[in-house]
Amino acid sequence: MDTRQVEYAIAVADELSFTRAAQRVFAVQSTVSAGIRSLEKELGTVLFERDQRGVRITPAGEAVLPALRALAEAEARARTAADPRGELRGELRIGVFTSVSYLAIPRVIGAFRRDHPRVDLRLRASSAGSGELADAVRRGRLDLTLFGLPASAAPGLAVHRLAASPFAAVLPEGHQLASRRSVRLEDLADESFVDAPVGFGNRDVLDAALGARGVTRVVSAEVTETSAIPAFVGAGLGVALLPELLVPPPDGTVVVPLAERIEWEFSVVTRTSVSAATAALLERLVAAY
Repeated sequence: MDTRQVEYAIAVADELSFTRAAQRVFAVQSTVSAGIRSLEKELGTVLFERDQRGVRITPAGEAVLPALRALAEAEARARTAADPRGELRGELRIGVFTSVSYLAIPRVIGAFRRDHPRVDLRLRASSAGSGELADAVRRGRLDLTLFGLPASAAPGLAVHRLAASPFAAVLPEGHQLASRRSVRLEDLADESFVDAPVGFGNRDVLDAALGARGVTRVVSAEVTETSAIPAFVGAGLGVALLPELLVPPPDGTVVVPLAERIEWEFSVVTRTSVSAATAALLERLVAAY
């Protein structure tokens, strides 16, 4: 089986576009299309459906894709083993949160790229949160992702905890509770809240903890970029409860510890068997925390 055809099929499956796939593998679209047709003929099945609505993976394609990815990873391992310098090779697809600029993640990934220039890094952010990112790892569309839900929310996957962070209250400057050494949940009972949408790890963990305590609240504003939540708090749209690790430097807000201990776990999720490149990046992420 032509490994270049395998690369084309993986790119089309990830991009769901022959045009974007061709750009990704540095080939013309006609070459990618011909390579896919040749691979489908060799396998005796149709991998992709193409019409005016776009490109879709067939059930047969979904079944074949994990084996194609395994072939690509095996080729990368062979090339690494044959390299006298042992340079890592292959593709590494990483799932990230929409807001990571104030975490150590960009620094770690940037250093990894400099040290392993033959690894093709591809970052994907999800506007739907940790659950969708973990599902992408499960389906083989990502190799590694950041994860903000409990380990039990990722069955069948390997969850590597990086840190645990308590929730704190984010309040506008001048708020009547801003000078407190800590605040209790009952102190915030009459407040409107700014939070991430349901499906984001920090939101789901907090909702579960509040529900277990019988606490209800009104979320008046949902913001998909966690780092932007304090800005909305500072603008007077409400208060927020966020893991301390996710709170950027204050700007018009005050961060006050929460008296009740509610903890958010920050993890990385992979499949149980990973490539050499995935293992190398995972080791760096764990060391950074």
